[in-house]
Amino acid sequence: MQADEPASTTIDTPFDAALSERYLVYALSTITARSLPDVRDGLKPVHRRLLWAMRLLRLDPAGSYKKSARVVGDVIGKYHPHGDASVYDAMVRLAQEFALRYPLVDGQGNFGNIDGDNAAAYRYTEAKLTAIATQLMAGLDEGTVDFKPTYNGEEEEPEVFPGLFPNLLANGASGIAVGMATSIPPHNVGELIDAATHLIDNPHAESRDLMDFVSGPDFPTGGVLVDSREVIAHAYETGRGSFRLRARFSVGREGDGEWEPTGVEKLGGGMWQLVISEVPYGVPKAKLIEQIAELIANKKLPILEDIRDESDEKIRIVLVPRSRNVDTELLKESLYRLTDLEIRFPLNLNVLDATRTPGVMSLKQALTAWLAFQFQVLVRRAQVRIGKIDDRLELLDGFLIAFLNLDRVIEIIRTEDEPKAVMIAEFGLTDRQAEAILNMRLRSLRKLEEMEIGRERTSLAKERADLASLIEDKAKQRRRMKKQLADVKAKFGDARRTHLQEGTTSRAEIDWSAMIEKEPITVILSQRGWIRAMKGHVALDDAETLKFREGDALHLIFHAQTTDKLLLAAENGRVYTLAGDKLPGGRGFGEPVRLSIDLAAEVEIATLFVVRPDMKLLVASSDGRGFVTSGEAVLAETRKGKQLLNLRPGARLAVLKCIPDGADAVAVMGENRKMLIFQLQELPEMGRGSGVQLQRYRDGGLADLVPIRFAEGLSWSMGGESGRTRTEADLTPWRGIRGASGRMAPNGFPRSNRFSG
Repeated sequence: MQADEPASTTIDTPFDAALSERYLVYALSTITARSLPDVRDGLKPVHRRLLWAMRLLRLDPAGSYKKSARVVGDVIGKYHPHGDASVYDAMVRLAQEFALRYPLVDGQGNFGNIDGDNAAAYRYTEAKLTAIATQLMAGLDEGTVDFKPTYNGEEEEPEVFPGLFPNLLANGASGIAVGMATSIPPHNVGELIDAATHLIDNPHAESRDLMDFVSGPDFPTGGVLVDSREVIAHAYETGRGSFRLRARFSVGREGDGEWEPTGVEKLGGGMWQLVISEVPYGVPKAKLIEQIAELIANKKLPILEDIRDESDEKIRIVLVPRSRNVDTELLKESLYRLTDLEIRFPLNLNVLDATRTPGVMSLKQALTAWLAFQFQVLVRRAQVRIGKIDDRLELLDGFLIAFLNLDRVIEIIRTEDEPKAVMIAEFGLTDRQAEAILNMRLRSLRKLEEMEIGRERTSLAKERADLASLIEDKAKQRRRMKKQLADVKAKFGDARRTHLQEGTTSRAEIDWSAMIEKEPITVILSQRGWIRAMKGHVALDDAETLKFREGDALHLIFHAQTTDKLLLAAENGRVYTLAGDKLPGGRGFGEPVRLSIDLAAEVEIATLFVVRPDMKLLVASSDGRGFVTSGEAVLAETRKGKQLLNLRPGARLAVLKCIPDGADAVAVMGENRKMLIFQLQELPEMGRGSGVQLQRYRDGGLADLVPIRFAEGLSWSMGGESGRTRTEADLTPWRGIRGASGRMAPNGFPRSNRFSG
């Protein structure tokens, strides 16, 4: 290598090793220094640095405001070397009353609103600390926590705030790190303090026990929490889950005589309107109104005519129904289902513990960790105070010695060239005591000052004894902590804003058909599975005029209504539900029904007809097994459908028919042309299964079955153009027990072995 060539800085290492090492450093930095809050003060570094910078700027609650730009500049210049936009966004959130349950910044100017509008630029807004922020930082000057150098080593910042305020759970937190995330809803500080007090006396209490105090999240925008106590308890026990939050409907103010908790506001002439007074947490009001307006415009909510925003300081969103006869519960449930009037707020209590290690905690673990830190602060404050008292007592003892030997001290000062060394040797003083005596002013040598020093020494000695006793006595620490917690609750506690409401109306109890305009349709299904719905009830005799794709033909045609639910049964035993109003239009050839449901192309469609929840159905497989089921049991809510009939290898779903009123028997026809009739009550009613044996065969399987009224006999079509039917009045020869083989069919029975001809 030549002398003028630079030394090589290339490191020969595998690419995957270098990448994983650097990515791990980045991931740890994101997790511990950016995205996850600390369990001790509930703050991320950017929030902690914002409040610390505002404290150094003396932006106290009783003081004046300063420009937000000044605060942001100090933060990014001294403590947080990141973008100004992200720092200002964090500051804005700390000031928003609709975002934080207990705001930590008192903002003046446009800090955004619940409609979702952004805050003004930081050159236009001003800010200072709130009383809660000062409470959170209380004790920083008392040596309660460690300080660390800032990123450039020019300043110092606290590692954590020591103040007695349960900020993590009171204000909540959210963030996405690398490979993990956190989502903590806000809670009521009074409830949290009651739970913490209970934990002090009962450290073995579980998260479920703490629900006697913390009944659930308490969001700043109110709303209604509709989850059961069991669901909330499970989320608090595991640290993971979600809470179902709804908007609140009400008129007037609670406690007033005109307050209406249902939200129904009476108008003249029997008319009424629905009023939303609280929206779910994190949902912009303007977005919510836009969602509902789109539903009205697209006619997806026909029972709602109009929406108006009459909000001022209080939220008031007015919903006007289509008519006075609209069911209020139906309207509410429809809005919950179709809009953000109902949301799920996730719980992922993933935080950094006292050792900066991330982990998911339960409610009890989070409160216990916070209390453990507060006890450390309590002891450390006492220890630091004792150290300061000892320093002061040392000086006071020196002052008392000086007063007792005042003449000699004055003489030493006047005559000696090195008075400090002489006083130390003669009176046994320490260096600090001698220095303090030499720095005393002449006017401090009066008798009154000597008496003040004596009283101060007595007071400090008593305080020191109390603090030493506090450090040694765990019971005294617990009593002191409970008293301080009670003071915090008295100062900052308030009433719950989010209401709890269990046992809300089940969606199954709502008549959703009222949401659809009832119109007659004719449903057409082709042999290849193409479906369409023509408007009106087309004459079924005109089916021959219908057009289909080349190679396709009619499979089924029947009349229905747009409010009907259609049951589609596949030969693999699965059933699917189609909505009459969602079927493709009658123009053209329609659409493949498989676009609406998860049905494999190789599986054939067995039948399609209108189904009602109160309907009774007869289902059977090709190997002669079956049972009775209900319309409610076959309705499926998802496109995956549900399994109705469990099939043996080689079998398929052969028959699914409605049981008419008054039917008391079942007629079964086998492929061997043997017919068996037995009582309907011999079949079990099931929601799913393989069923029981209907008819026994040596060869072949089941061809058809039909529920009948035994006394009325059995009729079947003769075929041909005459349309004649034949009736067998006496069915006694074919009557038997379920599972028998039966007898040959009556003379003239169709060669297709099917009752419908």
